[in-house]
Amino acid sequence: MPPLNQTMEKRVASVNTNLVGLTRDSLRETLVGRGTDPTKVAMRVSQVWHWIYQQGVRDFNLMTNLSRDYRRELRASCEIKVPDLVKRQISQDGTRKYLFRLQDGREIETVYIPDDDRGTVCVSSQVGCTLNCSFCHTGTQRLVRNLSAGEIVGQVLATRDDLDEWPKKGQKSGTPRLLSNIVLMGMGEPLYNFDNVRDAMKIVMDGEGISLSRRRVTLSTAGVVPKIRRAGEEIGCRLAISLHATTDEIRDQLVPINRKWNLATLFTELRDYPRLSNSERITFEYVMLDGVNDSDEDARRLVKWIEGIPAKVNLIPFNFWPQSPYRRSTPERIQRFASILLKSGYASPVRTPRGEDIMAACGQLKSECQPRLKTQR
Repeated sequence: MPPLNQTMEKRVASVNTNLVGLTRDSLRETLVGRGTDPTKVAMRVSQVWHWIYQQGVRDFNLMTNLSRDYRRELRASCEIKVPDLVKRQISQDGTRKYLFRLQDGREIETVYIPDDDRGTVCVSSQVGCTLNCSFCHTGTQRLVRNLSAGEIVGQVLATRDDLDEWPKKGQKSGTPRLLSNIVLMGMGEPLYNFDNVRDAMKIVMDGEGISLSRRRVTLSTAGVVPKIRRAGEEIGCRLAISLHATTDEIRDQLVPINRKWNLATLFTELRDYPRLSNSERITFEYVMLDGVNDSDEDARRLVKWIEGIPAKVNLIPFNFWPQSPYRRSTPERIQRFASILLKSGYASPVRTPRGEDIMAACGQLKSECQPRLKTQR
């Protein structure tokens, strides 16, 4: 019997290359490396890209504009794989929470939120999280690893599978999309997985890929200052800041990354954010915690911090999770806070909690870090 490490090496070597999440350049290199004629590779990339991201095809046999021989060659060395759906929960308000299993057995959660004028998927970027935000359930789960670009964009593809949203024969063009917006607000800090998030969002925003406008993609960060400008330059989507406090003393407790990049450092960087304009405002997310960050003084300090920045503030009633030390601010306190912001010229909508009954609301996501091993028989 060969040594275990040799067996593992052979097993890894025999695994087909997953085409989901590859950039156009990487897909081109992969196809050439598997024998595609270099003079035809540009056409092949466009064809395969179209089938995966616009048609939702997972089987090379269905790529009917490729020859049978070429389809056979692709099957021999490539695959089209998205995360496996382990569990789906549907809230009373229509919100869907998915538990997806990755190829290594790790699990992540993704949420789809339907509205009258849009359908938003909340995507995870890491298994677990390293930020340890004290009000966030995900923050109680240790960081295991970053997600690959394929695992990030795969959440979008798998959600469209569940919604049965891929084009159908005879369907009229211009049909409203069920999945029209993406927010990187799930498990993990997107800017700590920058390259994979960037590559995945480029596929999402590619006109021949999933084809969502960059204005329909929002990246939320707790304030990884050195990566914020790069996000504007290399991804170009909308930016949201997970703020939640107006003093360093309180933010150090709620969002510990503040100890590394404090409020003054963060706001200096935000004032120089690329694309910043009245039509492309920064969104500040502010969870309302009773007696912690919800005073009139906090609202006035917040106005001072964002002064001069095209911005809006999303006020988020705290969503309870087991063993949480916090309580939600009262509706009256939230409205008072919002009125101070509004009188100062800043839109301050109060987010309606969605999916609370299935633990799918903002700050409630958490999955098992350890892979679930199949029982040996």
